[in-house]
Amino acid sequence: MAKKEKNLRGYSSRKVNTKEVKQRFLIVCEGAKTEPNYFKKFRVPKTVIDVKGVGENPSRLVQSTIILKAEAVEADEEYDQVWCVFDRDDWPPQDFNNAIHQAENHNFKVAYSNEAFELWYILHFEFLNTGIPRSDYIKKLTKLLGKKYG
Repeated sequence: MAKKEKNLRGYSSRKVNTKEVKQRFLIVCEGAKTEPNYFKKFRVPKTVIDVKGVGENPSRLVQSTIILKAEAVEADEEYDQVWCVFDRDDWPPQDFNNAIHQAENHNFKVAYSNEAFELWYILHFEFLNTGIPRSDYIKKLTKLLGKKYG
């Protein structure tokens, strides 16, 4: 019995050398400020998350992402995951759907907000189970933040 306990104790206390795997992310955003500011506040080094705000419609954003990734490869920088982030907004369905299709063809991941990214900010502060007009986002964020949101 003592031998069995010793083996169990020896196995469970054995040290194993492990290496933490860190992935690198390229996140390309539709907005030039709102989305990049959000992702840049993540508590990770810039070497882990590289955020670009391009200020373009979804299809052009994917094209810019293709170029940014190619430039990174030329500079001997690799990303484990590439994300395209954009709003649903009032983009024509063809542009929106084309952007998703193009991104998937290049193995990019897509994150889009239905309406606007500002709604995501609001949901950090309070639960909403009903829609609010987009025109109220800025007013609500100003109240929640205690200063003018812009």
